[in-house]
Amino acid sequence: MASLPATHRKLVVKSLSTNFALATEIITEQLPKPKANQVLIKNKFLGINATDINVTAGRYTEPNAIGFVPGLEAIGEIVEIGNEVSKFKVGQPVAYMGIGCSAEYMCVPHQAVHSVPEIRPEYLVSLICGSTACIALDKAGEIKAGDKVLITAAAGGTGHICVQFAKEKGCHVAGLCSSEEKADFLKQIGCDRIIDYKKENLGEVLSREYPTGIDVVWETIGGEVFNQCLDNLAIHARLILIGYITKYKSETGYAAKGLEGLPTTLLWKSASVRGFILNHFTKHVPTYHAQFLESFKTDKIKVKMDKGVFKGLESIASAVEVFCTSKK
Repeated sequence: MASLPATHRKLVVKSLSTNFALATEIITEQLPKPKANQVLIKNKFLGINATDINVTAGRYTEPNAIGFVPGLEAIGEIVEIGNEVSKFKVGQPVAYMGIGCSAEYMCVPHQAVHSVPEIRPEYLVSLICGSTACIALDKAGEIKAGDKVLITAAAGGTGHICVQFAKEKGCHVAGLCSSEEKADFLKQIGCDRIIDYKKENLGEVLSREYPTGIDVVWETIGGEVFNQCLDNLAIHARLILIGYITKYKSETGYAAKGLEGLPTTLLWKSASVRGFILNHFTKHVPTYHAQFLESFKTDKIKVKMDKGVFKGLESIASAVEVFCTSKK
């Protein structure tokens, strides 16, 4: 393997803002040296997530902290290992997640690193998107065969994995999207009822076609979509709250709309709203990561990649902007 450079580049947050480009800058620093329990990874592909702008707004860090590196997941090659690491070797392709990925190289505790068959961008989906989808539907949604499942932002990075995972479990799946192109894709991966919210009203479709309600809702949008989902829950329903992207760009943070009727709705349906943050379920990630890789290998789960090409740290802000302005 070629010798390592003396320096590398990384993004740092210089000011807290949901405007990723304004919040970040590229700096050059000495190449880090892995500690005894770490591996040094040369990043090849970085993942872009909706919540990246929450990271740059400081919603995942100490109040008013700056100077940290954003980015939540990456895939690359191990180029150096600490003297206590035995499960990995130099040259091995791996993936990892955690704040700090937007750099050319990164030192990562070996416990947070996952093996992948090769360095392909598709394998990034096995981390935040794949793990969030599968673990949340299983552990929070408790999905089972025969359940009627609604996935909002169904053509998105996590949403399209949810659709396929729920179908594999024997569920009837309805998916919410915003264009004919996304509707065609959802049809290809087996979504049973596709709702283009630009052509149909979600609340009207649910009340008309699912009169007994939806058993499991995967909700990432918030606002009126959340309210319409809440109004159409089945008895014993589970609404999994993954996020509310409609509020992410707000500089005031996660200010929530008042929901005075929420307790009554949940009470009379014996239903529940369950929040899900992947960091609270990390013990399950290795198992579900391995299952996802096997499903991908056997073509049980198809991964959709964005057609845009973004190269280098300089393009990350543009990639985030494209992601955040493209409603799924």
